[in-house]
Amino acid sequence: MFQTNSLAAIGRLLLAILFIFSGFGKIIAPEATQGYIASVGLPLPLLSYLLAVVVELGGGILLAVGYRTRIVSLAIAAFTLATALVFHTDFADQNQMIHFLKNIAIAGGLLQVAAFGAGALSLDDRRRRIA
Repeated sequence: MFQTNSLAAIGRLLLAILFIFSGFGKIIAPEATQGYIASVGLPLPLLSYLLAVVVELGGGILLAVGYRTRIVSLAIAAFTLATALVFHTDFADQNQMIHFLKNIAIAGGLLQVAAFGAGALSLDDRRRRIA
């Protein structure tokens, strides 16, 4: 049982690290991020930028600690799929194809977290035991 709980926590943390680092990267380079958003034709680059920071940084932290894990992982999965479809569809570019497939795989992992929950090493489990 300990191994299963540890694996669930490690899996959540590994997924979360990607989003936390990406969110911090966007905070460090807001103009570049907004420019990239605008370059693909999305309206309201500032709003899209802020949404991305909230989902990546906020969602990543919540995923890491296992708080409201099912809904958070669904939200991040939807964001990740949208990102794949908006930013990584130039399949003639092998790098873009790899990014697209990576996003699809990450979304799959997040759907697994949504389906099975955070596991015992999480704030969700702690709240469940207290209630």
